[in-house]
Amino acid sequence: MYKQISSTQNAIIKHILQLQEKSRSRKKEGKCILEGFRELTLALEGNYTIDTLLFYPEICSHERIQELLNNAKNSPECIEISKEVYQKIAYRGSTEGVLAIMQTKNHSLEAISFHNKTPLILVAEAPEKPGNIGALLRTADAANVDAVFIANPKTDLYNPNIVRSSVGCVFTTQVAMGSTTEIISFLQSHNISIYCAALTASEHYHIQDFKKATAIVVGTEATGLSDEWLQNSTQNIIIPMQGKIDSMNVSVAAAIVIFEAKRQRDFI
Repeated sequence: MYKQISSTQNAIIKHILQLQEKSRSRKKEGKCILEGFRELTLALEGNYTIDTLLFYPEICSHERIQELLNNAKNSPECIEISKEVYQKIAYRGSTEGVLAIMQTKNHSLEAISFHNKTPLILVAEAPEKPGNIGALLRTADAANVDAVFIANPKTDLYNPNIVRSSVGCVFTTQVAMGSTTEIISFLQSHNISIYCAALTASEHYHIQDFKKATAIVVGTEATGLSDEWLQNSTQNIIIPMQGKIDSMNVSVAAAIVIFEAKRQRDFI
């Protein structure tokens, strides 16, 4: 028999709400809330540690919970919750009846390791919108890049909106966060070429050689990249535009360049 919680005033439920709502609490405790069977499965595959599983049995069966428990590297506490409690703590409308308190990871540059000599890295400077960050992470997963670096981060990586918009891809790719200066230093020390998406002094992206160790760097749509990136760029690159505007959504632009790099590498 699993432990049961039927009151929304339970201390564990209040703790979950605090972790959902407050970045400061997530950072202080090194924990976050994760919802959904697919997201939890991806997190477990990414060697994340789950402390507590909570499920509403009318939606998520004991068999599905056991499947998650079988894939966990530890023995999480498992709690059956009532409909009232589930409706209180479910951040999304379709979370498949299961949530978890999960330990976050170290996202320092020092924690990054590469398994090949020519890594492909996606760098985003100061992204703010959770939807854009989630889309960038989905692109990174789809292209199986070696890492994603977020320079001068404005948003907590475990913000529920980022986790939701990334459909769990926040757990499938190495992610590091640091200042622009720190990330540039890391790339240069590892002999990784820096290609900055920028309008000035740029060449078309598709004529570059992305088969070597490469970092594709994108900035915000509003302000672009800081001068520090442009001063340290191996080459600024541009996607030729054929309409009236001179830019596109940052996640779309990143996907175009990243998949050109993958196309080139398919012929290595």
